[in-house]
Amino acid sequence: MPTATNAARKSVTRRVAEIVVTAAFLAYVAYAVSKRWSEVRGVIGDLSASAITLSLVAALVAVWCSFLSWRVLLAEFGSQVPLAGAMRIFFVGQLGKYLPGKVWPVLTQMRLGKAYQVPGRSSAAAVLITMFISLGTGLLLTAVVLPVLGGRAWDDYWWTLLAVPVAVVAMLPPVLNRLLALAMRLARRDPMPHSLSARAIGLSVFWGLASWVCFGAHLWALLLDLGAGGSDLIVRSVAAYAGAWSIGFLLAIAPAGLGPREAALLVLLAGSVTEPVALVAALVSRLLITVADLVWPAVTMLTNRPPRRPIVTTPDIDTIPDSAPAAP
Repeated sequence: MPTATNAARKSVTRRVAEIVVTAAFLAYVAYAVSKRWSEVRGVIGDLSASAITLSLVAALVAVWCSFLSWRVLLAEFGSQVPLAGAMRIFFVGQLGKYLPGKVWPVLTQMRLGKAYQVPGRSSAAAVLITMFISLGTGLLLTAVVLPVLGGRAWDDYWWTLLAVPVAVVAMLPPVLNRLLALAMRLARRDPMPHSLSARAIGLSVFWGLASWVCFGAHLWALLLDLGAGGSDLIVRSVAAYAGAWSIGFLLAIAPAGLGPREAALLVLLAGSVTEPVALVAALVSRLLITVADLVWPAVTMLTNRPPRRPIVTTPDIDTIPDSAPAAP
């Protein structure tokens, strides 16, 4: 069929673009490392085990805060999943972000949620809004601190300031609920049983901001151990990491922001630390975040199994089919 052939061609083209762009960013980071390898090697040797441990703990707490941000929304949609089950859905589902595209965490969480009788539209809405809140708060933090980051940060990423009014307005309950309703219509799904409350959105935003603070502390522990200083280093670290993550997220073709996040982090840290320090911090940060993303699913899989019997959820949404929504 012509339609199937066109879809297959578009899929191949998209995959090729994903590979090319990701490879280009990775090549840039690899070139930056090789160019300063003699300095980078010395800086790596300066990292202490205590700093790495502290950074990893902060990353683990940051990922947990992201989980709490998501869980608030899932509960608001009527799915009161036990803690162990919610951990399984979220942490195992988040491994999908290491595949190209942003749809895989959504599809994986929808599939895992079946064991807990979570309607597909509730799973999809919770994870998509969590992503949206993470992106909005991340860009907001970056825009606020961007003018003091120095270096090329302002020249390369001044456009994040445009995100401030958009992020603030979009996270207002009336606006966010209208966006959610529009998304359901475009995905040809029934409307959600009720609107998100201001309390639920506010609590999700709170945990989203808490995750950025912890991610910033994760980066700060590395930079501080590598000799960076200044009373505002923690503020710069939070803004730099939030901005780098947001930029990596916007480039949806890169799995888990691989490449673009590191490249952006080098630019955002340029006014605060030397290039070798920024390179080491970016690479070690990526490694530790990956470890954190693997630790939580491992803990969940070892301590929890899907229930044999369905868990009761809100009656008026149990019958909703759980096919996947369109990719964001």
